[in-house]
Amino acid sequence: MHDTNEIIGGADTHADTIDVAVISPTGRPVADHEFATTAAGYRAAIKFLTGHGVVRVVGVEGTSSYGAGFTRALVAEGMPVVEVCGPDKATRRRRGKSDALDAYSAARAALSGQGVSEPKDERIGV
Repeated sequence: MHDTNEIIGGADTHADTIDVAVISPTGRPVADHEFATTAAGYRAAIKFLTGHGVVRVVGVEGTSSYGAGFTRALVAEGMPVVEVCGPDKATRRRRGKSDALDAYSAARAALSGQGVSEPKDERIGV
């Protein structure tokens, strides 16, 4: 049985923004929001995540590129992070493309463990 306050996060990262989504342990969408890729934006995103419950894991696209700063901020807060691959082309065609949908996909990947890996280190690219 899962802690009812537990949540899973997902992040679709870009040069100037990150979209963060929250899902329940059963995969139900809870909330999403866009934040700036700045230290203040990372703090706000973490507050957004923790405001919805205890974070089990956060799936982040681009942990060694656009998501590197957010990944470092999450890890500094003691949150488990996994690298997720972006949705495949067939899924994007079926659902459409939006940053919020990609953030939810990242959260679902983190929940299922499908297509995830350890976060990459941007300093060495692996």
